[in-house]
Amino acid sequence: MRRSISELIGVRVLTAMQFPDERGAVLRSYTLSGLAAAGISAEFSQAIQSRSKRGVVRGLHFQWNPLQGKLVRCVTGAILDILVDVRLGSPTLGDHVAIELSGATNEILWAPPGFAHGFMALADDTIVMYECTAEWAPESEGGILWSDPALGIEWPAIRAIVSPKDNKMPTLAQWLADPRSAHFRLATV
Repeated sequence: MRRSISELIGVRVLTAMQFPDERGAVLRSYTLSGLAAAGISAEFSQAIQSRSKRGVVRGLHFQWNPLQGKLVRCVTGAILDILVDVRLGSPTLGDHVAIELSGATNEILWAPPGFAHGFMALADDTIVMYECTAEWAPESEGGILWSDPALGIEWPAIRAIVSPKDNKMPTLAQWLADPRSAHFRLATV
C-alpha cells in the first residue's frame, strides 16, 4: 500500500539550502545540526553516486550487517524514489512511499535502516547521490523484487531497464520467510 511520508516511522524529506547569486548557486545538502533537528542522528561513512539512463531501475535494496541508512538526493535529472518498510513489528510492514526527487527541487530523502530503497530514472543522465551510514557489505546486502505485485508500486509507464541481479530478488513474502529478515525490526530506527 502506498503511504504518505509522514505515515512511515523514521522516514523524512528535507530540502537542501540553496544560496543563489549572479554567478550561479551553492547548495548545502545538510548539516549535522539540521539532521538532528529533523530527528535524524546518523554518521555517514560512505558516499555513492550513480548515473542512469531514463528507465533504469535500481533497487529495491537494503543492508543488514551493519544496518545501513541513506540520505538520497537527485543531483541532476529526476527519479521516482521508492522506500518499502521491511521492519518486523512495524504497523506499515510492506507498505511504501513514492516521491519524485529532482535536481530542481533540492529535496533529500532519509531512508532509515529497515527500508528497501530503489528508484527509476525519469530522464537521461540522471545523477543520484547517496550518503550511507555504513560501508557496503556485499555479504549482508539484499533486496526485494522491484516489480513484486504485492507491493502495489505504480511505476511510471517507461520501459524499465533492470539488472539481472535486481530481476532475481525475492518477493516481499519470500524475504519475510527468510531468517535474515529478523535483522530489521521497528526498534532499529
